[in-house]
Amino acid sequence: MRARILAVDDEPQFEALLRQRFRRQIREGRFEFIFADNGYNALQIVEKDREIDMVLTDINMPKMDGLSFINELKSVRPLLKTVIVSAYGDMNNIRKAMNLGAFDFVTKPIEFVDLETTIDKTLQEMKMLKQAEKARELSETNEKLKELDALKSNFFANISHEFRTPLTVISGMTDQIEKAPDKWVDKGVKMIRRNTDSLLEMVNQILELRKLESGKMSLKLERGEVLHFISYLVESFQSLAESRNIELQLQTDISRLIMDYDPEKLQRILYNLLGNAIKFTPPGGQVFLIVNSDEEHLFLQVKDTGVGMKEEHMSRIFDRYFSLEAVDARKDMGTGIGLSLVKELVKLMAGEIQVDSREGSGTTFLVKLPLRTDGVVDFDPETPQQAASPLRPAVKGLTPTAPMVSSAAGEEADSDLPQLLIVEDNLDVAQYLVACLEDRYQLFLAADGREGINLAIEKVPDIIISDVMMPEKNGYELCDTLKKDERTSHIPIILLTAKADIESKISGLEKGADAYLAKPFNRDELYVRLNKLLELRRKLQEKYSNLEEQPTPVSLEDEFITRVRSEIEQNLDDEFFGIPELCQSIGMSRAQLHRKLKALTGKSTSHYVRSIRLYHARNILLNSDLNIAQVAFEVGFSDPKYFSRVFNEEYGITPKAFREQ
Repeated sequence: MRARILAVDDEPQFEALLRQRFRRQIREGRFEFIFADNGYNALQIVEKDREIDMVLTDINMPKMDGLSFINELKSVRPLLKTVIVSAYGDMNNIRKAMNLGAFDFVTKPIEFVDLETTIDKTLQEMKMLKQAEKARELSETNEKLKELDALKSNFFANISHEFRTPLTVISGMTDQIEKAPDKWVDKGVKMIRRNTDSLLEMVNQILELRKLESGKMSLKLERGEVLHFISYLVESFQSLAESRNIELQLQTDISRLIMDYDPEKLQRILYNLLGNAIKFTPPGGQVFLIVNSDEEHLFLQVKDTGVGMKEEHMSRIFDRYFSLEAVDARKDMGTGIGLSLVKELVKLMAGEIQVDSREGSGTTFLVKLPLRTDGVVDFDPETPQQAASPLRPAVKGLTPTAPMVSSAAGEEADSDLPQLLIVEDNLDVAQYLVACLEDRYQLFLAADGREGINLAIEKVPDIIISDVMMPEKNGYELCDTLKKDERTSHIPIILLTAKADIESKISGLEKGADAYLAKPFNRDELYVRLNKLLELRRKLQEKYSNLEEQPTPVSLEDEFITRVRSEIEQNLDDEFFGIPELCQSIGMSRAQLHRKLKALTGKSTSHYVRSIRLYHARNILLNSDLNIAQVAFEVGFSDPKYFSRVFNEEYGITPKAFREQ
């Protein structure tokens, strides 16, 4: 393989000398010399010719001396090896050259055997460096390919997740319409159409991105009043923002702006940016679309007060397939193509896009588009313009932040129907679950994991169905939090999700989930799961309502029952120790304690306290000579007649007859 050697010397005879001395190597194709008469020219050659293998250079030269050349060379080709060939072979020059990175030093007059040996040694070193560099590049390429493969895998997992949710609604509402057409046909058809549009929207985004990358997409410009169109798009997001308790504002100092633009592509850009801003802004936050212009550009600034992002993620959010879900498992971050599509569309429109974000402090996207005048020209500026496109953004709806109570949830609290909490951020899925369950349960709904946790602690329902991928807190976090909280640890939780892979199921079960259903789910399977979990709870009630056996503290439920029972028994003879005192000692509200005890024992708090008192009264009757009134006082009853009556209700026999039998 031919070695390309750059020789730098201002003496003309140096070139002739090298050609003469190395004519055999040149003839055999081993060496090829390139010549420069000063460091400045040599630097230009190195910058243009990336195939040069080594450099021979003098020190004393015009324009740029050898030492300066070596110093500059480090920034251009840091791995390129340089050999000093100079008559200035004193130790000071040698030390300076070596400190600057010279590989070796040959003095003039030249011993060509020594120079050839030095060249061979230098080329061998360069060969090893190139091999190492190639290995490093291959390693980096391999890592990038692995990363791309991981991103693609994440993309396909996410897109399947995104598909499964609307498919759940479409499939489920079809069943509901078949079952009860009079009740569900109008509402069901609307939900099916809305979710069909959502699927179509995702498919269109993927296809459009492919078109952009292949160069097959072009602009379809129309001249119009762009502010009217932008205002129309913002208005279409108002209901979504209001449902999330988010303030959405359009701000501009421009009264009217005529320009040529592609309505469909501008809609796509704003659809993604506004949708993301609302999605990642917590309730009570704000989202702004700020529109400005100068003589040459239109500026669109989408600003939110949402969760923001880490600095290391900002440079990658426009990358294809990159989704924050891959690095932040708390939230559903989408498929990873929306912002990539936005960037490509902005580029197609000869514009620019920038992002500024800080974790916890919101995000701002700035889109800069040229004010074009190369579209259609048959436009009358005096005629009020309608939106240039009748398309309405297919905005994915989210549930309101406040708990949504279905008709079943409005029944009296003492209804025989068990209470069920649905935690789901997709309104249509939540509505479908309501349609399936409203006749069987008292229903409460929460829009995200954080709200679900708060509502579960407040209501202490009998069972919970929760989606996994949600804003604020995901289903895993909800499950983990509630299962570790003494107030809610007993509640069975079904995780309902589009993430159907085994790893996701294992993650859910590790967090304490009692069952895991993949979307789209079968309604009858959901019924069976719910019934089985409630059946297990009834078996749990049999265990904890049996006062003959004190549970060994293994679970939080065991510890809770043991602690409640211990508090009651320590105050057994205190007639004034009642529910308020027990709530205070346990650290729960009256409602929370009632719901927890009811779930675990099947008894209300007052009934459970009374059962423990009567259980101890029975033992005293069997093992002491105290009269009935004394026994009543021992277990906290101030009225012996009342004691006898409730004892008879509990055991079907009076205290006197019990003792005498």
